[in-house]
Amino acid sequence: MKLMKRILVGAGTLVALLLVAALFVQKEYTVQRQIIINKPKAEVFGYIRHLKNQDHYSTWIMTDPAMKKSYRGTDGTVGFVYAWDGNDQAGQGEQEITHLTEGQRLDVEVRFIRPFRSTAQTPMTTEALSPTQTKVTWGMRGANPYPFNLMHLFVDDMLGQDLETSLTTLKTILEKPHFTHN
Repeated sequence: MKLMKRILVGAGTLVALLLVAALFVQKEYTVQRQIIINKPKAEVFGYIRHLKNQDHYSTWIMTDPAMKKSYRGTDGTVGFVYAWDGNDQAGQGEQEITHLTEGQRLDVEVRFIRPFRSTAQTPMTTEALSPTQTKVTWGMRGANPYPFNLMHLFVDDMLGQDLETSLTTLKTILEKPHFTHN
């Protein structure tokens, strides 16, 4: 009986400490990663502006090859929506192109439904470093209410790693000798 009491007191103390710690964690988070791709900016932007192309490089989309997908609008233009419904790892949600600065910036809002409701902004930008080199920056920013904001202590490592993997895959695709953008 004493052991059970100690376990309960220990668990209660841990929960209380986590709730107190969450009081001091920001409710907003921002994660961003970059990569240099050896292709002209117009070619890189022409590829990333189409959300359906994420099927080939986004780590998150690749978590469930059998996920159901649906689309509304014209891909690569403001208002296009890419919706998905996948396994427990992929979850369910949709992403929408909300703003486009031709050749420079793609603003996408991601609305998660499952495993939990949340909204995030995921901008992608391209910057020409030379006529044949482009820096791509992909980020994610959002917010979570107390006490879920405690996850923000780990979000940079978790999401950052996924962004890095996705950008590396994007680079591999675009730098293939036979790659041509349609």
